[in-house]
Amino acid sequence: MKIICIGRNYRDHAKELNNPVPKKPLVFMKPPSALLINKKPFYYPDFSSNIHYEAEVVLKITKNGKYVQPAFAKDYFAEVALGIDFTARDLQSQCKEKGHPWEIAKGFDGSAVLSEFVPFDKVDQNGIEFTFSKNGEIVQRGNTNDLIFPFEYLIQYVSQFFKLQMGDLIFTGTPAGVGPVKPGDILRGDFNQLKEEEPLLYCEVK
Repeated sequence: MKIICIGRNYRDHAKELNNPVPKKPLVFMKPPSALLINKKPFYYPDFSSNIHYEAEVVLKITKNGKYVQPAFAKDYFAEVALGIDFTARDLQSQCKEKGHPWEIAKGFDGSAVLSEFVPFDKVDQNGIEFTFSKNGEIVQRGNTNDLIFPFEYLIQYVSQFFKLQMGDLIFTGTPAGVGPVKPGDILRGDFNQLKEEEPLLYCEVK
């Protein structure tokens, strides 16, 4: 199982971090040990003092494929979830300054929070609206209509380099509004269309 992540896939997020808007998807990976599921808490690591949340829609790949053609990309996922791409922003900045890869800032244990999956036909397939809150205050609002590179394009693009396999995850990028967390914070996220009593995504920082 691969955790494939897309960076800077919303223009407003790229601008808030003073990054250029990419002309091609910015792809990075997280190892399976990064996955945090079943609403388990996130334990703040001792190697960073500036962990940021980044909420995003996540796709689960349903079948194997290589060099997926555009007309068939929609057949490679049937469920979506909400996730958090936790980022050690201080480590990331240090790595960028030195021109080094920044996997240690993105792929550490527990850095890929994942909600339960819901069928794609239960959300608005023309544009999934989602909200993400910290301690009861909404800090991110997103709509997949605003993705620079939409789901189908990401599947087509990524499959050129990595064979997609059943169960692989694609974190599709985060909108503007990212920010720091600290122990004691409660993070929640929802697809707006679902209107469930319990939040789809729940994570306590410890």
